[in-house]
Amino acid sequence: MGPADPVRTEEPVVLSVGTLTRRIRELIEAGLGEVWVEGEVSNLRRQASGHVYFTLKDATSQVACVLFAGQAAQLRGMKFADGVQVQVFGQITVYEARGNYQIIVRRVQERGAGALQAKFEALKRRLADEGLFRPERKRPLPRFPRRIGVVTSPTGAAIHDFLNVLHRRQKGIAVVIFPVRVQGKGAAVEIAEAVRLMGNSAEIGIEPVDVIVVTRGGGSLEDMWEFNEEAVARAIAASPVPVVSAVGHEIDFTIADFAADVRAPTPSAAAEILSADAGGLLEQLGHFSSRLRSSAVARLAAARERAEGFRRTALYSEPRRMLQQSRQDMDRLSEDIHRAGSDWVQARRLRVERSAVILSSHSPMKKISVALADLVQLGTAMRQRSENRLAAARSQIEKHSAVLDALSPAAALARGYTMTHAVDGTLIRSARTVSAGQTILTKFFDGTVRSVTGDPDQPNPG
Repeated sequence: MGPADPVRTEEPVVLSVGTLTRRIRELIEAGLGEVWVEGEVSNLRRQASGHVYFTLKDATSQVACVLFAGQAAQLRGMKFADGVQVQVFGQITVYEARGNYQIIVRRVQERGAGALQAKFEALKRRLADEGLFRPERKRPLPRFPRRIGVVTSPTGAAIHDFLNVLHRRQKGIAVVIFPVRVQGKGAAVEIAEAVRLMGNSAEIGIEPVDVIVVTRGGGSLEDMWEFNEEAVARAIAASPVPVVSAVGHEIDFTIADFAADVRAPTPSAAAEILSADAGGLLEQLGHFSSRLRSSAVARLAAARERAEGFRRTALYSEPRRMLQQSRQDMDRLSEDIHRAGSDWVQARRLRVERSAVILSSHSPMKKISVALADLVQLGTAMRQRSENRLAAARSQIEKHSAVLDALSPAAALARGYTMTHAVDGTLIRSARTVSAGQTILTKFFDGTVRSVTGDPDQPNPG
């Protein structure tokens, strides 16, 4: 640095480890998001919580993966173990506690399954878990709709098939077509918005429709993919008007089919579901008319018979007498009710008094007094028995003490006897066991004398 160079005074920006890791996570999630990754499973660990941890690796690298318990059920029926080649779909993120990047797996499939089909299954499973396809959410279709809204391409074969079948079976049904693209990127947004507007027709200034049909002709999975988008499924589920999904052929299924109130296998089948056959309807109306006429005649005859019978009753001929009799019946019932009430109260009073007497006889204080008296008696008896046993034990001890005193060597010594033993404590019982010059101890009752033995062959100088 030369003398003319300015001196830098800015403090460097210092990040904590947590802040740095969080920024890295945000960059990774924003830059990569959800991806499909293929590799070999290794280090597979299944936790008691239901979460599954494993590593996905290839010849050059590896990445940590976690499949939480909520998605782990999809592994049932699949060979999922170390060494298995799989494709996983999930969110790239960073486990901040260790600073490691990982994949939060949403979908697992064996290698070779199509990505679109896997995406279809993943969305279907997620929306089903939310309850979007529950049968109790399905609404019944109107039996005789007057206005039908159709969301489709106005130039496709689907709308022509639908209209031909609808008007052949039942003329007079109004059809409102909302033109949209049914294929290509961005078509899903148009379809979802059309369903929303058809269900809220006041926004576009048209009369309300009784039912909405979402339809298109058949095609490949890619061709019909816009009907598998989440926006379309949610718009159908949120529609205030019942929705029929008629997408593709009979073997084709889309997410829209599961979200709709009714799935029709083809556009023509949707027209048949929503229309009534004119000839059959007329025949059915004639049958109902005949039944209604017969029923009306029978009910009228029965009413006439009942009126005639009523005309012959006492109430019809003598209403005042019947009213007086009803009043007497009411008075009698009132007295019966009052009497029954008094009897009930008296019976309950007697039960309460009996219960009070029983409770008094079982009073805890009485039981405690009896128990205390018994306790005093037991204490007195225990004390007397203890004293008796103590006196008997004392007498027994005195007897044994007298016997021991009589047998004690000390008593014998007191009577003039002595005990002689060697210095090592051995008792000398015979003179033959004593050798000349041996030190012996002679014990008297009042002391001990030490002496040395002489030669037994020498005369005693005394």
